[in-house]
Amino acid sequence: MKSKPYLTLEDVRAVIDAAEAEAKNNNWAVSIAVVDDGGHQLGMIRMDDAPPISAYVAAEKGRTAAMGKRESKSYEDMIKSGRTAFLSFPLQAMIEGGVPIQIEGRTVGAVGVSGVQSHEDAQIAKAGIGALV
Repeated sequence: MKSKPYLTLEDVRAVIDAAEAEAKNNNWAVSIAVVDDGGHQLGMIRMDDAPPISAYVAAEKGRTAAMGKRESKSYEDMIKSGRTAFLSFPLQAMIEGGVPIQIEGRTVGAVGVSGVQSHEDAQIAKAGIGALV
């Protein structure tokens, strides 16, 4: 039997706190979701004034990054380059803002952020992950 690293509740809180701090430092109102390696939500916040839909989109961006083991932006880039078959994938948020969390070479989950421009969402997600590595 193999063993693998996983996100603890303490890890999830640290990621959310660091991501929220990055958003606050930039005066951005966003939703931040942390998911496990199967895309199941472990924690989420929707900051004051963040659009309600951002909570849904953040979770979906995280799910996309976790299940694909890559940034959600990679799907957006493939679609933009003409690989429109990806539009039929079962993933819902194939746009920038979902970033996988990799520990010891394994994807243990992801952070999804929504509410500002996609590259800013990714910036917030990466700041959150920085709390772990």
